[in-house]
Amino acid sequence: MTNESLSTTNETSETSAGSLADGPAAAVRHRPRRNKVPEVTVYFWIIKVLCTTVGETAADLLNEKAGLGLTGVSVLMSALLAVVLVVQFRTRAYRPGVYWLAVALISVVGTLISDNLTDNMGVPLGTSTTVFAIVLAVVFVVWYRRERTLSIHHIDTTGRESFYWLAVLFTFALGTAAGDLVSERMNLGYWLSAVLFALAIAAVAIAHFALGLDAVWSFWIAYVLTRPLGASIGDYLSQPTGDGGLGLGTVITSALFLAVILGLVVYLGATGKDVTEKNVTEKNVIEPGRAARHAA
Repeated sequence: MTNESLSTTNETSETSAGSLADGPAAAVRHRPRRNKVPEVTVYFWIIKVLCTTVGETAADLLNEKAGLGLTGVSVLMSALLAVVLVVQFRTRAYRPGVYWLAVALISVVGTLISDNLTDNMGVPLGTSTTVFAIVLAVVFVVWYRRERTLSIHHIDTTGRESFYWLAVLFTFALGTAAGDLVSERMNLGYWLSAVLFALAIAAVAIAHFALGLDAVWSFWIAYVLTRPLGASIGDYLSQPTGDGGLGLGTVITSALFLAVILGLVVYLGATGKDVTEKNVTEKNVIEPGRAARHAA
């Protein structure tokens, strides 16, 4: 046995023995927690872009077809998001169906926050983009000061998960405002806008893999940029041909992307390909009644 293995064994024995000495409550407190978010794989980014597309088209669909208006749609989707987040927080580990449903709903709510500021309150896109960027930066600062890490591989406490979802919400709001601002100022059209944001994401990837850009910041920058990328793709597919789109409509576009998302989520749930290695299987979690045997 190597020194590293011996050290690990001793640490495990000491932790278990200490938990036993302190009683069952301490054993529960020292139980390993599972990471609550998926591993960042190609599946992650595909579903993320699809969810942002659904966020754009679904918001337009509910606003235009259902006749609820921005305020009504915002209240409805916020209520649904709150329910799903309660379920997400109550799960003990990453569950693809619950997690990606929360992302899809938060993409809609993030879009609606930006749209409400622009359309209902008349806030300029430049102002809302700046405000969302500042708020997101504050979330990251407070998150790091409280938890000493921004790693998505350690979303294993209620506090870290709260910061994670708050950051996700404002990345969608920021991505919506920034994407609309770029489209308005540069007037590129849907297809060229999608290409522009795809190139920006590629530049971030190059900066990370070739130039050593920090993994945490690379992830969150790309996360923000996928929002306008997905929105541009959604608009290109759904908007009328006279406006530069393909004319599929919001109903067909939303249904198409939701079907693909559902298929991928079912596949990931069955294969576990996006489960981080740091997740702990249920059989490896030390239960209070087994602490003595494990220490022995």
